[in-house]
Amino acid sequence: MTGFLRSIADATWFQNFIIGVILAAGVIVGIQTYEDFTARHARLIHGLDAAILWIFVVEVVIKMGAEGRRPWRYFLDPWNVFDFVIVAVCFMPFGGSMVAVLRLARLLRVLKLVRALPELQIIVTALLKSIPSMFYISILLFLLFYLYAVLAVFSFGPNDPIHFPDLQTGLLSMFRVATLEDWTDIMYINMYGCENYGYDGNEALCTASTGFGWWAAAFFSSFVLMATMVILNLFIGVIMTGMDEAKEELAAAALAAAREEAEDDLGARLEALGEQLAAIQEELAALNRGP
Repeated sequence: MTGFLRSIADATWFQNFIIGVILAAGVIVGIQTYEDFTARHARLIHGLDAAILWIFVVEVVIKMGAEGRRPWRYFLDPWNVFDFVIVAVCFMPFGGSMVAVLRLARLLRVLKLVRALPELQIIVTALLKSIPSMFYISILLFLLFYLYAVLAVFSFGPNDPIHFPDLQTGLLSMFRVATLEDWTDIMYINMYGCENYGYDGNEALCTASTGFGWWAAAFFSSFVLMATMVILNLFIGVIMTGMDEAKEELAAAALAAAREEAEDDLGARLEALGEQLAAIQEELAALNRGP
């Protein structure tokens, strides 16, 4: 029975079927955002949702049964724990304001697609592994934003009271520059002065127009270079390192699973061979005893 369940769990058709069910679950969740349509077809949608839930239950049972006499090994895989929690939450008796939790659980079923596709699993694992390094890079990025925002308020504040009147607005403006969203407008305002560029319709705010020329150009260009290119490449490097580690871990896990499966098969064959030898010994003993 264990071998039969394992053959189903490892079968390509079963995995593709589960992927199709996950996609169907995502479509149904999206349909439920249309309240009028959902109200008109409530019975159909409820039936499909229940069918999908029971398919996921069968999936859990098959994968636990595939572990044979050690079904608890199913929970050694964090993705299996995620699948089990999503299924279990959908059976909890939510009511009233807790309906939102049930809807969230149904929505999270779409994330089972990450579990079903190994390539997505590698990417998600790489992102999780990169979080500690990305945290320190984020600190470095914040320090860069802070230093440039303070310098911009001191240097360009009187000329550009819209973008650099205080520190918090200056930080927001530097974030806009880092996203490359019309950052050249901010640069030109401070290169040529607010009365010459960018303050059409806001002339009342332009009370101390001063053009900073190439100093402003160097300031904003250097910030864009460091914030969007150097720091971005650091993020990419960290994520690529995480992906290499995730691939190595996935390969090691696959090798360990194959080794365990081979050991289980060998144990089952040895057990069957032992039973056959015991039966032969009993027959020989019966022959030696004679009629």
